[in-house]
Amino acid sequence: MDFASWMSAVQQRTESALERLLPAAAAAPARLHQAMRYAALGGGKRVRPLLCHAAGEIFGADAVRLDRAACAVEMIHVYSLVHDDLPCMDDDVLRRGKPTCHVEYDEATALLAGDALQTQAFQVLAEEPVATDAGRRLAMLALLAHAAGSRGMAGGQAIDLGAVGKTLTLEELEFMHIHKTGALIRAAVLLGAHCGDADVDALERLAHFANRAGLLFQVVDDILDAEASTATLGKTAGKDAAQGKPTYVNLLGNQRAKDQAAELRTDAHAALAGFGERALRLHQLTDFIVERSF
Repeated sequence: MDFASWMSAVQQRTESALERLLPAAAAAPARLHQAMRYAALGGGKRVRPLLCHAAGEIFGADAVRLDRAACAVEMIHVYSLVHDDLPCMDDDVLRRGKPTCHVEYDEATALLAGDALQTQAFQVLAEEPVATDAGRRLAMLALLAHAAGSRGMAGGQAIDLGAVGKTLTLEELEFMHIHKTGALIRAAVLLGAHCGDADVDALERLAHFANRAGLLFQVVDDILDAEASTATLGKTAGKDAAQGKPTYVNLLGNQRAKDQAAELRTDAHAALAGFGERALRLHQLTDFIVERSF
């Protein structure tokens, strides 16, 4: 199967699994469940589920297990987007090409939808076996919790909010994004590997790959925010610059940011060398992260 066909198949699997694993729209409280489904379904490239499946395939992981792990990560990601778009955060009106959750519903419902998506992620990961033994399953829950919490994504967002209007060094910017963006990308890769019972050495090598890939994703995102249109992005273009947020483009300029992306791309590929052809999909996803834009 070529990469485009494989990617489409995983995206369709993820959409179907999300439809099944989210509460039914008609179930009480219906408005909350409708908002959760509105935010999670029918949009996005599903980069994190793709990474989860690609890592799991290295170790022959069962696709049904990977669906659950991928959906858990995606639910955390979507909850973060719903909260990120709220007036108290970035105050945005467009996400994935449609009105943001708080615009379509209301602020209180959007806040609760994000909260519920977060807890639903842990239910999805906990209620059915996603690995061969209980110890590994507990480790997967702890991994996702760490990635989403104050030492991961939420902490990175807090650093981001505190950095508005400030000039960060490259090291400070990387520290922020290793947490804000990279933590959940790392979790997606490692959860997929756990579904296939990867050993400690393999997990360490994949963690290094994921760290490089997470920073690569953010550098490209910053370049897209500066260069692409709102129609292309599916969200408001130029918003970070307008709000005075530190970005790779603001710090380095467009060309040096692209050079940084090229270096991270090379590092990510190199981190996969020990896996041979089994890591083909992760190699392809690394290129996809870059080539989706420039």
